[in-house]
Amino acid sequence: MTEAIKLSDYLNESLVFTQKHYSSNKELFTEVSTVAFEKGYVREDFLERVQRREETFPTGIQLENFGVAIPHTDAECVHKEFVAVITNTEPVEFKSMEDLSQTVAANIVFVLGLNQPHAQLEMLQSLMGLLQNPDLLAQLLAAETTEQLLTIVKNNNL
Repeated sequence: MTEAIKLSDYLNESLVFTQKHYSSNKELFTEVSTVAFEKGYVREDFLERVQRREETFPTGIQLENFGVAIPHTDAECVHKEFVAVITNTEPVEFKSMEDLSQTVAANIVFVLGLNQPHAQLEMLQSLMGLLQNPDLLAQLLAAETTEQLLTIVKNNNL
């Protein structure tokens, strides 16, 4: 039995954005993609692909107290695996995964940059566990700095 994938194994300080304000998910994607490209995590077409995939297969999830989105795209445009975590001071609109006519105001966004097919499924399962813990999500959202957010993830063995 292999050890479960953990969020902490895929986090990089430069791809954790706390207390941000974006006018749209495109603006959010642009910042994440720019940093990921500059750090060598992704190919240049990552931005275009993640936006296109989000339009076709939306990833907004409405929870009881929060909105979350888990955008991701094709493995071939990811050089080095990562999960970017973005907490928003003002929610960013994403289309709902369950109903394309609905939108979700996402307080927290996990952008998955994974290039192993099994990793994507396992990471989604791992994140689903986190999404079922409103107290932990509230802690992540309250984190003022990247360091605080990373500490919460590590201390909770995520």
